[in-house]
Amino acid sequence: MTTSRTALVLGLIAISSVIAPSAPAEDDVVALRQADMKAMSDAAKTISDMFRAPESYSSTEFRRAADVIVDRSGSVLAGHFADGMGDPRSKAKPDIVQERNRFDRLADDLRNYALALDAAGEANPGPMTERMRMKPGEPMGGGPLGIHVRSEAELSSIPAEHVFHLMLQTCTTCHAAFRIHR
Repeated sequence: MTTSRTALVLGLIAISSVIAPSAPAEDDVVALRQADMKAMSDAAKTISDMFRAPESYSSTEFRRAADVIVDRSGSVLAGHFADGMGDPRSKAKPDIVQERNRFDRLADDLRNYALALDAAGEANPGPMTERMRMKPGEPMGGGPLGIHVRSEAELSSIPAEHVFHLMLQTCTTCHAAFRIHR
């Protein structure tokens, strides 16, 4: 490589390292969990957009979004809330410490729902199928009219759109119980 070309490449690398956002430091648990929450929110929006416009469905993108949530939920999510509760940047309520089992169960539920969405994407590689969609009048959540699903067999028997709503309800439940709203 010529000297001028080498200088150009090194200059571009230096500029990109300044411009490109960097990942949070491993020891900054608040920044890590905020980055993970943002990634999961973006992934949920991707999935939601596909249910709103089924013609935009891509099995690959659907699964990629579900995997973002899988990778950041469960024990990973629970681990991010083991420390940093007193950090002024944190939006986590200290109640997590007292209700650790409930928080961990919600983190695991979130992961299970995302795993079921990934499986639905794998099982439907072409266009979005009617089997993935909820039927009119079908309850949408785990409240009094809905269901709370724990087993893999049960999750695979309901439409992916319903699983998605259960996943969103899990997020809402967790935020209502454990997030400070400023």
